[in-house]
Amino acid sequence: MIEFHKFSKIPRLNRDMIITEKLDGTNAQICVVGQREIDEWVNGPETADWVYEFGNRASVHVEDSSPFSKDYCLFAGSRNRWISTADDNHGFAKWVRQNKQDLATLGVGLHFGEWWGQGIQRNYGLKEKRFSLFNVSRWENPLERPNCCHCVPVLYEGPFDTDVIEQSVGNLAHTGSKAVPGFMDPEGVVVFHKAAGQYFKATCKDDGVPKALR
Repeated sequence: MIEFHKFSKIPRLNRDMIITEKLDGTNAQICVVGQREIDEWVNGPETADWVYEFGNRASVHVEDSSPFSKDYCLFAGSRNRWISTADDNHGFAKWVRQNKQDLATLGVGLHFGEWWGQGIQRNYGLKEKRFSLFNVSRWENPLERPNCCHCVPVLYEGPFDTDVIEQSVGNLAHTGSKAVPGFMDPEGVVVFHKAAGQYFKATCKDDGVPKALR
């Protein structure tokens, strides 16, 4: 019999959105794996070769106020693959290894962000590279995220409105980057539609032109 495919539920358009500045760097992610996952998944026969192939496992032991200490493994990734210090992406894996103790406090799971700054795309006039987390609902407060991490700047949060999106793009182009004040060539914005759980982007320049033709 032909396999049945259920039509997915359609989210409502008129719900809240979050607009953030789109940073021009390279997509990056950190995977924090806890002790249970280390025992059941990382050390399992199906993943053992992958874990040790590039030596990209960075183990860390974290002490806290509970009676039990915590062991973690951290993995660094680009948009399409896991990376390591031997097969890196603009030094991100090296940075993760150097900051593994601090980054383990992100907690078990996948943490996505932008690796940007010196030597990457627009550079932003920086003399260092930064990692800015995308999940502003969780990490916007600097007191609640690792000291080595930043967060993408929030430009607006409220009801979905295409006029607000256009205004946000225009304001960013006129006033410059919020992530690096004074840098007058920002890339654009990212719109996160909460009900859809989906990101969309709009650039300050040539938004209607395919990237391959710019």
